[in-house]
Amino acid sequence: MITLTPAAEERIREQGAGEAGEPVHLRVAARLDEHGSIEYGLGFDEPRAGDAQVPGAGVVVLVAAASQEFLQDVILDYLEVEPGQFRFVFARGSEP
Repeated sequence: MITLTPAAEERIREQGAGEAGEPVHLRVAARLDEHGSIEYGLGFDEPRAGDAQVPGAGVVVLVAAASQEFLQDVILDYLEVEPGQFRFVFARGSEP
């Protein structure tokens, strides 16, 4: 299932700060587009029935059943893609 880097977890906690001591719930979704490429999305949400829950350091990743197969061996990172521009980046565990 998907894993988050420490940088991604830190940024998600900063953006989703809620009740002290309560984890932030982040929904991650994935689907195939019309060209066969995987499209990813993420946002804050509450758990739903049937979700896989991946606990982390103050962040719980929620994944609906329809997205689970596409998020196997995926890493979510938060990094500087250009000087001064930071983004969340999805990568397969086998990619550099």
